[in-house]
Amino acid sequence: MKDKSKNRHKISRRRILPILGGTFLLPFFGFNQEHPAVADLPEEEEYETLLKPDGTTVKVKVKALKNSKILKKNISNTSFLNWLGKKI
Repeated sequence: MKDKSKNRHKISRRRILPILGGTFLLPFFGFNQEHPAVADLPEEEEYETLLKPDGTTVKVKVKALKNSKILKKNISNTSFLNWLGKKI
């Protein structure tokens, strides 16, 4: 009786090299494209992250930011730290 396990598919370099070569070609097929619905967000659905005085972040619509009134454009570091509630 012959041992059939020896005759089964032996893994050799000649069998592995085409598989490795094929995997290097996968990035050229373009499987990693974005979905068009995610890429084309309307302007009213775009958000920007802002900082609150207590140190937490908030997502605010960009449209609301464009319509907002600016109280002070440039502030000093000390006034910013006072706004955050930090003592110098």
